[in-house]
Amino acid sequence: MTTEKTVTTSRSHVKPAIILSAKDYNRLSTLAHAARNRLPDLASELAEEIGRAHVLSRNEIADHFVGMNDDVEFRDDTAGRVRQVTLVYPDEADISQGKISVMTPVGTALIGLRTGHSITWKTPLGETRQLTVVSVRKLHWR
Repeated sequence: MTTEKTVTTSRSHVKPAIILSAKDYNRLSTLAHAARNRLPDLASELAEEIGRAHVLSRNEIADHFVGMNDDVEFRDDTAGRVRQVTLVYPDEADISQGKISVMTPVGTALIGLRTGHSITWKTPLGETRQLTVVSVRKLHWR
């Protein structure tokens, strides 16, 4: 069992603790590093998220944490809208199929969150948004 904690960022937002598998952590670290010149803001956000993650083995991760290739239902608390997406790597993203990249603001916000937890972030247009994970369904074990 892990201990839940929150982290205060330089933006004065308190973010919930996140959990990642070692495989997701390693691949996402490589992705953030590779994208730092092309997409510096998103790469920085992803690096910040994974930098505060608690990394566990695949067998230690409960089903209610968002990982890569998971089907996630979340509520945009600001707009009051519920969406269902699959969180994928950039080369697999296809919005028409509901597959969103971890290298998007929403994807970066979702990674590692637990069912029932919320996170607040700023959109590229400067809007403050909050989302809450409603449910997680494991499609592929990492």
